[in-house]
Amino acid sequence: MSFHVYILRCADKSYYTGHTDNLEQRLAQHRQRQFKRCYTATRLPVELVFSQCFSTREEALVFEHRIKGWSRKKKEAMMRGDWNEVSRLARNTLRQAQGERSAAPDSDDDLDRLSWTGDGGNKD
Repeated sequence: MSFHVYILRCADKSYYTGHTDNLEQRLAQHRQRQFKRCYTATRLPVELVFSQCFSTREEALVFEHRIKGWSRKKKEAMMRGDWNEVSRLARNTLRQAQGERSAAPDSDDDLDRLSWTGDGGNKD
């Protein structure tokens, strides 16, 4: 079984990020407004702009939670496959954080441990 992290672009141009073990079914559920309290329910139609497959639910959840914390620009760079820009934005975020508090390790440093085959997407 595989697990997917996906990003939908909503009608208002915002992004929604989620994970599932059945991407086609989950897209249909969003589009049919089956989750009445979901972020996307009042922002239809939605378009799939990114998906990434993982071998375990844990990997998918870790990645979903990580990118939910990213800026819109960083997510869009990832969707384009522009890893140089993702790294630059991560460094900028780290520099800003260091200016506000003591330095903490950049959680994006371990991104290379995951396998990337995204076909574009995000939630803001």
